[in-house]
Amino acid sequence: MRRLYGGLVRWEARIAGTFLVLMVALIFAGGVARLVGHPQNWTTDAATCLFAWACFLCADIAWRRDSLMSIDIAVRRLPERARRLVAHANHAIIVAFLVYGIVGGTYLSWVSRARSFQGIPEISYSWVTMSMPVGCLLLLVTTLLKLRGGAPAR
Repeated sequence: MRRLYGGLVRWEARIAGTFLVLMVALIFAGGVARLVGHPQNWTTDAATCLFAWACFLCADIAWRRDSLMSIDIAVRRLPERARRLVAHANHAIIVAFLVYGIVGGTYLSWVSRARSFQGIPEISYSWVTMSMPVGCLLLLVTTLLKLRGGAPAR
């Protein structure tokens, strides 16, 4: 199971990095095309889709590495047991929010399956909205590993 999770972590980082690079390349290509008089509006739309996916993937990477912003000025002064209790309470709230995100995001993806993305008839809006439940699922796995006390693979 650790090997599977380690592979997932590596692929997640590769995909997130690729999406970020593609997003920048598409925006740049769209700007150059507009400059030379041949605007390509689909580049901005495709970059928007990649941005949605990259946001959730990068959020999971940052959460796994404890690189998200946190304010611990009040908690830092508490005894160890109280700090642990606050951390578990925070994780429980995060789990509840992520489960809601998975359920709500899946429903949103289902009801938007017939809608075309930015007027492009071949691409369903569900490709964009699925970033939420998939991202929340990845974040949920990371959060549950943090709750269990196991150090997630980086």
